[in-house]
Amino acid sequence: MQLFDLSGKVALVTGSTRGIGEAIARRLAEHGAKVVVSSRKPEACARVASEINAAHGEGAAVPIPANINDKAQLQALVADARAALGRIDVLVCNAAINPYFGPSMGIPDDAFDKILGANLRSAHWLCQMVLPEMAARKDGVIIIVSSIAGIKGTPLLATYGLSKAADLQLARNIAVEYGPDNVRANCIAPGLVKTDFARALWENPEIEKQTALTNPLKRLGVPDDIAGAAVFLASRAGAWMTGQTLVIDGGTTVA
Repeated sequence: MQLFDLSGKVALVTGSTRGIGEAIARRLAEHGAKVVVSSRKPEACARVASEINAAHGEGAAVPIPANINDKAQLQALVADARAALGRIDVLVCNAAINPYFGPSMGIPDDAFDKILGANLRSAHWLCQMVLPEMAARKDGVIIIVSSIAGIKGTPLLATYGLSKAADLQLARNIAVEYGPDNVRANCIAPGLVKTDFARALWENPEIEKQTALTNPLKRLGVPDDIAGAAVFLASRAGAWMTGQTLVIDGGTTVA
């Protein structure tokens, strides 16, 4: 078996119609996995799935839209993924939100609840839904896309960072509980990546330049800088890694 071969695997990737999630879905398919493309917008799911199928053959990707804040929609997502592709071998919890940018003491209650709900509770729900089949099969992979905001203190992203720190612990707990069933759970913690989600932090060229200068590689990340880590964690190459957090940030956290 080639270390990075994902042939025969089925991966469900949330938030996979743009940015990091889209890059992960495309790269998992490139390495042989069948991919469930999911986000809130049906037309966006259809577009990305169609492009993956054009590149890797019909059936390489299936579009299934869902709102991560709606438990019934997530249950339908999992059920429809199984109906379409038979099983779920790899769950990538990537979808996240951040409706508030400012000091922690100023966040409204509804924004706090939305952030924790979308970024933590939805991942918890999805893990609850797929872990039983993985444990029964004695094979499965959970990948949660966290952030270096969950590792560092931040003056403007405190609640977002809180949700992302909790994701790290969610992966650790799953690793301990389900390790005996050969289920692995890990996080990826990106630094600032040039995506629509993070546009407010980089779209001004001067701000981008100043931010890039804070890391040793002197540039911001792009989605493919993160996607390869998901391929590693999903494949035989990552078979002895669990409960860990891969920090991919151009060296920001060590500078």
